[in-house]
Amino acid sequence: MKNWKLKQKFTIFLLAILLIGLTLVGGALATVLKLATENEIASQALILMETMNSVREYTNNQIKPELIDRIDTEFLPETIPAYSAREVFETLRQKNTNYRDFFYKEATINPSNLRDKADNFEKGLVEKFITNKNNKELTGFRSAPSGKLFYIARPIQITQASCLECHSTPEAAPPSVIERYGSVNGMGWKLNEIVGAQTISVPAKTVFERARQSFILIMAIISLVFIAVILLVNYLLNRNVIRPLNRMARVAEEVSTGNMDAEFAQTSKDEIGNLAEAFKRMKLSLAMAMSRLSQINKYKREQ
Repeated sequence: MKNWKLKQKFTIFLLAILLIGLTLVGGALATVLKLATENEIASQALILMETMNSVREYTNNQIKPELIDRIDTEFLPETIPAYSAREVFETLRQKNTNYRDFFYKEATINPSNLRDKADNFEKGLVEKFITNKNNKELTGFRSAPSGKLFYIARPIQITQASCLECHSTPEAAPPSVIERYGSVNGMGWKLNEIVGAQTISVPAKTVFERARQSFILIMAIISLVFIAVILLVNYLLNRNVIRPLNRMARVAEEVSTGNMDAEFAQTSKDEIGNLAEAFKRMKLSLAMAMSRLSQINKYKREQ
């Protein structure tokens, strides 16, 4: 770099700052956008989860008491909170294409309705809840044919003895339940046992895509700002430093060859201007010294 010109050195220095700055800003921005994206996805999932819980409570507190007397002769799945929540959610998915890739399921290891049977991934969630009963919620991402999904899972625990009326033994279950689901599925449940996991999954692809586009846009803007600053600094450096220095170098070259009429132009009062002023004083001193030397030589010749 010793042989490089001043402009080249400053350009390399500014480019290094650009790369380091973009790396640091990009890393920080990516982290912030990732957290914001995950929070947005989680908020969507939580809203839907609480909505489904509201449907379950409404069914259990308002619908079931009105129809419970008919269960011995006619089983009405609409009285089951899990069934109502699933149906409401499926209606939402069918009516609104924006929710086509959203999924709600009360995944159960041994359900009465096989529609609710847990797959391998959901079985793993249930096993985690059984292993650690203090864990009340699991979140994360899972892969699906439609893309990456963010899920929230909560344990389904038998906390009310009324749930065992249909799920303890075939003998205790209402005949209408046995007639609809058989005497094998959904039996053998016990009080306080964790039998499944309430899960809701929301697509993360769209949100992550928006975050990626935002990241690219912001980084492009920052890069343009950095490049504009580099160009501006180079312009100012060339205008206020390099050109004056080159002019002074040419004048100094002319003075060194004996052209004492060449002038060091002082166009500013900054350090470059001070340097030009110093060169002017040096030229004046040199001119005076040369004049004295010329007079001395003339005097010697006359002697």
